[in-house]
Amino acid sequence: MTDTKCEPIEAGRGPVELVLEPGEYYFCRCGRSVNQPFCDGSHKGTGLKPLKFSIEQKQSALFCLCKHTEDAPFCDGSHHDLED
Repeated sequence: MTDTKCEPIEAGRGPVELVLEPGEYYFCRCGRSVNQPFCDGSHKGTGLKPLKFSIEQKQSALFCLCKHTEDAPFCDGSHHDLED
């Protein structure tokens, strides 16, 4: 597959709530990862790259699965605006 820019795939229509320990994580932006919401390398060849982010202290958060958020990796409610 060539490294051309593809559109992300919706991995879900709503967020997923997770509790994360402090550390660095990679958020899947392509929607192809089987380890949602985290990257597993499935983006290779899509032109989409994962988003590296850090958690400073243990916390619960809602992570975007629709891949349309403006606040990646967190859900901003964009899934409510998606057409069926």
